[in-house]
Amino acid sequence: MATIWFYHLLRSDLEAELPRLLEMTLKRGKRALVLASSPERVEALAQHLWVYSDESFLPHGTAKDGRPEEQPVWLAEADENANNADYLFLTDGASSVHLDLFERCHDIFDGRDPVALAAARERWKALKAAGHELAYQRQKEGGGWELVA
Repeated sequence: MATIWFYHLLRSDLEAELPRLLEMTLKRGKRALVLASSPERVEALAQHLWVYSDESFLPHGTAKDGRPEEQPVWLAEADENANNADYLFLTDGASSVHLDLFERCHDIFDGRDPVALAAARERWKALKAAGHELAYQRQKEGGGWELVA
Protein backbone atom coordinates (compact mmCIF):
# COMPACT_ATOMS: atom_id res chain seq x y z
CA MET A 1 0.00 0.00 0.00
CA ALA A 2 1.13 3.54 -0.73
CA THR A 3 2.05 6.09 1.91
CA ILE A 4 -0.14 9.15 1.37
CA TRP A 5 0.58 12.55 2.89
CA PHE A 6 -2.22 15.09 2.97
CA TYR A 7 -1.11 18.75 2.92
CA HIS A 8 -3.76 21.12 4.27
CA LEU A 9 -3.02 24.60 2.90
CA LEU A 10 -4.17 27.40 5.21
CA ARG A 11 -1.99 30.45 4.67
CA SER A 12 -0.53 30.03 1.19
CA ASP A 13 -1.66 28.52 -2.07
CA LEU A 14 -0.55 25.60 -4.21
CA GLU A 15 1.65 27.84 -6.36
CA ALA A 16 3.67 28.83 -3.29
CA GLU A 17 4.04 25.34 -1.80
CA LEU A 18 4.33 23.02 -4.80
CA PRO A 19 7.77 24.32 -5.90
CA ARG A 20 9.14 23.84 -2.37
CA LEU A 21 7.87 20.28 -2.20
CA LEU A 22 9.23 19.51 -5.66
CA GLU A 23 12.63 20.98 -4.76
CA MET A 24 12.79 18.69 -1.71
CA THR A 25 11.80 15.74 -3.91
CA LEU A 26 14.64 16.40 -6.36
CA LYS A 27 17.15 16.93 -3.52
CA ARG A 28 16.28 13.41 -2.34
CA GLY A 29 17.10 12.10 -5.80
CA LYS A 30 13.46 11.27 -6.54
CA ARG A 31 11.30 11.94 -9.60
CA ALA A 32 7.84 13.51 -9.41
CA LEU A 33 4.53 13.32 -11.24
CA VAL A 34 2.14 16.22 -10.64
CA LEU A 35 -1.49 15.52 -11.57
CA ALA A 36 -3.76 18.50 -12.16
CA SER A 37 -7.42 18.88 -13.10
CA SER A 38 -7.16 20.01 -16.74
CA PRO A 39 -4.70 20.66 -19.58
CA GLU A 40 -5.03 24.39 -18.89
CA ARG A 41 -4.16 23.92 -15.23
CA VAL A 42 -1.18 21.72 -16.16
CA GLU A 43 0.17 24.46 -18.42
CA ALA A 44 -0.47 27.17 -15.82
CA LEU A 45 1.47 25.20 -13.19
CA ALA A 46 4.26 24.47 -15.68
CA GLN A 47 4.59 28.16 -16.53
CA HIS A 48 4.63 29.02 -12.84
CA LEU A 49 7.49 26.59 -12.20
CA TRP A 50 9.61 28.49 -14.74
CA VAL A 51 9.19 31.84 -12.97
CA TYR A 52 8.49 31.15 -9.29
CA SER A 53 12.03 32.05 -8.17
CA ASP A 54 15.04 33.87 -9.58
CA GLU A 55 17.34 31.74 -7.40
CA SER A 56 16.07 28.30 -8.32
CA PHE A 57 15.52 26.08 -11.34
CA LEU A 58 13.08 23.19 -11.38
CA PRO A 59 13.48 21.02 -14.48
CA HIS A 60 10.05 19.89 -15.63
CA GLY A 61 7.89 19.15 -18.63
CA THR A 62 4.39 18.47 -19.91
CA ALA A 63 2.83 16.67 -22.86
CA LYS A 64 3.53 19.80 -24.94
CA ASP A 65 7.26 19.29 -24.28
CA GLY A 66 7.28 15.55 -24.87
CA ARG A 67 9.92 13.02 -23.76
CA PRO A 68 8.55 12.40 -20.24
CA GLU A 69 11.27 9.82 -19.54
CA GLU A 70 13.80 12.70 -19.58
CA GLN A 71 11.85 14.89 -17.15
CA PRO A 72 12.47 14.60 -13.38
CA VAL A 73 9.17 16.47 -12.83
CA TRP A 74 6.26 15.71 -15.15
CA LEU A 75 2.99 17.64 -15.01
CA ALA A 76 -0.09 15.96 -16.46
CA GLU A 77 -3.79 15.43 -16.25
CA ALA A 78 -3.54 11.81 -17.38
CA ASP A 79 -3.26 9.24 -14.61
CA GLU A 80 -0.16 7.49 -15.92
CA ASN A 81 3.39 7.44 -14.60
CA ALA A 82 4.98 8.57 -17.88
CA ASN A 83 8.27 9.72 -16.31
CA ASN A 84 8.67 6.74 -13.94
CA ALA A 85 8.18 9.01 -10.91
CA ASP A 86 8.81 7.95 -7.33
CA TYR A 87 6.48 10.56 -5.81
CA LEU A 88 2.98 11.53 -6.92
CA PHE A 89 1.53 14.98 -6.25
CA LEU A 90 -2.26 15.29 -6.47
CA THR A 91 -3.54 18.84 -6.94
CA ASP A 92 -6.95 20.40 -7.57
CA GLY A 93 -8.69 17.29 -6.22
CA ALA A 94 -7.04 15.02 -8.81
CA SER A 95 -6.95 11.32 -7.99
CA SER A 96 -5.10 8.24 -9.17
CA VAL A 97 -5.92 4.56 -9.40
CA HIS A 98 -2.17 3.81 -9.53
CA LEU A 99 -1.13 4.84 -6.01
CA ASP A 100 0.85 1.65 -5.50
CA LEU A 101 3.25 2.61 -8.31
CA PHE A 102 4.69 5.36 -6.08
CA GLU A 103 6.77 5.41 -2.91
CA ARG A 104 4.74 8.33 -1.65
CA CYS A 105 1.71 10.33 -2.67
CA HIS A 106 1.18 13.98 -1.69
CA ASP A 107 -2.45 15.14 -1.72
CA ILE A 108 -2.38 18.95 -1.56
CA PHE A 109 -5.63 20.81 -0.95
CA ASP A 110 -6.81 24.32 -0.06
CA GLY A 111 -8.23 24.13 3.46
CA ARG A 112 -9.80 27.57 3.06
CA ASP A 113 -12.16 26.20 0.40
CA PRO A 114 -15.03 24.30 2.09
CA VAL A 115 -15.65 22.15 -1.00
CA ALA A 116 -11.96 21.19 -1.30
CA LEU A 117 -11.79 20.49 2.44
CA ALA A 118 -14.86 18.23 2.35
CA ALA A 119 -13.51 16.38 -0.70
CA ALA A 120 -10.14 15.84 1.05
CA ARG A 121 -11.94 14.40 4.08
CA GLU A 122 -13.77 11.94 1.81
CA ARG A 123 -10.50 10.94 0.11
CA TRP A 124 -8.92 10.40 3.55
CA LYS A 125 -11.77 8.12 4.65
CA ALA A 126 -11.69 6.08 1.44
CA LEU A 127 -7.91 5.69 1.46
CA LYS A 128 -7.86 4.73 5.14
CA ALA A 129 -10.57 2.14 4.51
CA ALA A 130 -8.48 0.77 1.63
CA GLY A 131 -5.57 0.22 4.03
CA HIS A 132 -3.16 2.94 2.94
CA GLU A 133 -0.73 4.47 5.42
CA LEU A 134 -1.79 8.11 5.88
CA ALA A 135 -0.23 11.26 7.31
CA TYR A 136 -1.86 14.65 7.68
CA GLN A 137 0.08 17.91 7.77
CA ARG A 138 -1.46 21.32 8.29
CA GLN A 139 0.21 24.66 7.62
CA LYS A 140 1.09 26.61 10.76
CA GLU A 141 0.18 30.27 10.99
CA GLY A 142 3.82 31.27 11.43
CA GLY A 143 5.01 29.10 8.54
CA GLY A 144 6.05 25.51 8.17
CA TRP A 145 3.99 22.38 8.69
CA GLU A 146 2.51 20.63 11.70
CA LEU A 147 2.07 16.85 11.63
CA VAL A 148 -1.46 16.36 12.97
CA ALA A 149 -2.13 12.70 12.22
